[in-house]
Amino acid sequence: MDFLTLAKDRYSVRKFSDQPIEQDKLDKILEAGHLAPTAVNFQPQRILVINSEEALAKMKKCTKFHFDAPAAMLVCYDKNVSWKRRFDGKDSGEIDASIVTTHMMLEATQIGIGTTWVMYFDSNMIKDEFMIPEHIEPVALLVMGYPAKDATMAESHLKYESMEKTVCYNHFSL
Repeated sequence: MDFLTLAKDRYSVRKFSDQPIEQDKLDKILEAGHLAPTAVNFQPQRILVINSEEALAKMKKCTKFHFDAPAAMLVCYDKNVSWKRRFDGKDSGEIDASIVTTHMMLEATQIGIGTTWVMYFDSNMIKDEFMIPEHIEPVALLVMGYPAKDATMAESHLKYESMEKTVCYNHFSL
């Protein structure tokens, strides 16, 4: 599948089958995240795979947007490793974790696994539930699984602003 088709066909799956994701598919998704670019190639991403009944129950305490997915990946970054911009201290960690999450999300789609990027979770609770150290910052919860037979994309999925409204050249004129 070419990239633009993949990007267009990918949607947030909110209804999953009970079928577990095979380890080789989880490995491919994780490899896509491993290959993702990060600032100065510092690779601050730290990923927690959540796929046991016990871990999924912990995750469900932290967000109502779990959609009963059979697996999830909590994508975090290590604040001690992430690159910081010298002149203003801007930390690349959140951006790096987002790039990693995007790579994993698109690879999952490519191999038939549905995902939803969840940002609505209680960060302090998830740190407590999974005993995440203070220097590790959760950014995204990528819930995933095989889409249920009746899973559908949201009505708004294929509604886009015009390129003229979102893109300009050489100076802002929006």
